Amino acid sequence: MRLPLILSAYIARQFVAAALAMLAGLSLLVMLFDFIELLRRAGTRPDVGFGLVCTIAVLRLPFFVMQVLPFAILLGGIVAFWRLTRSSELIVARAAGISAWQFLAAPLICAMGIGVFATAALSPISSMFFARAEALDNIYLRAAGGPIQLGGGQLWLRQADRVLDPEGVAFLHARHVTMHGKMVAADEVSVFRLDAGDRLLSRVEADHATLGDGLWLLAGARTIKPDHLPQSVGTMSLPTDLTVRRVQESFQSPETLSVWALPGFIRLLENSGFSSVRHRLHFQALLALPLLCGTMALVAAGFSMRQTRRGGVARMLGSGVAAGFALFTVSKVAEEFGQSGALPAVLAAWAPAAAGLMLAVSMLLHLEDG
Repeated sequence: MRLPLILSAYIARQFVAAALAMLAGLSLLVMLFDFIELLRRAGTRPDVGFGLVCTIAVLRLPFFVMQVLPFAILLGGIVAFWRLTRSSELIVARAAGISAWQFLAAPLICAMGIGVFATAALSPISSMFFARAEALDNIYLRAAGGPIQLGGGQLWLRQADRVLDPEGVAFLHARHVTMHGKMVAADEVSVFRLDAGDRLLSRVEADHATLGDGLWLLAGARTIKPDHLPQSVGTMSLPTDLTVRRVQESFQSPETLSVWALPGFIRLLENSGFSSVRHRLHFQALLALPLLCGTMALVAAGFSMRQTRRGGVARMLGSGVAAGFALFTVSKVAEEFGQSGALPAVLAAWAPAAAGLMLAVSMLLHLEDG
């Protein structure tokens, strides 16, 4: 009983060391290409210095770590298992009566543990640093003035309106929205206030609106009620759950939010009328990351534990790498279907990892019992 545990711990150390080394190498390689691209973009802006480019590149590094983690598990696992097979250590272990499932349990647990750590601990750091990098990129390297300008300067949102009706809602549309520091200003604002039965209670037209602490402040407002003449009210306030930061985040990529902040923000987006498809898909992808890491570990084992005396080692290892990239392609295609609404976010995020897991298990069953 003690021998399988010692062997499992030894294989797990070899696997984790190879995976972490591959993770460091791939992350630095991706960061290098990103750094070169940032230098190219900064070349046309004399006010952007070398230090700022380095800062943006370093802030993006945790994000790149999250992106390449499954491939690092795959490539590191292939290297580790191939070394153990080439040195005949795994062959001797199997000849001693130790099943492949026994000594693969520890690497599988380690791979899934790395995925859990990345989702729970690295994701908040990655989102915080990536948000800062995106802010610096928007300010210094992009021609647009910010996320709202990139969205065409218009804003549609839905929110609760309990002033006229306890179960009522209000739809707000602003044609010209600008960001001034920590303030959101809007011109040509229209507010449609409906009751719980979707019947129009009133319509508010305002020349200007400002998002404050828990309310919209409407200037030059006029109210129009059914069967009534328009009435000028001057300045009025409309309570809201939105804040300036949440308006900014709604236009930004979901990668700027951690896994812990995403559920509450998704509810806010849905209550405010914003599309939450990208955020729900990203949240499910983070939850599926441990399973994907475990799948990559099993795929690596399935393609690299074949005995070298049978030949075709290069083809076998190349097939493992190709299988990993094929799984990546399938996940990206599923992600596109998920963002278009053709697939539910849960299915788009979990199906590729589950399909790869079934492929890996079938290969290992054939290797062990076939």
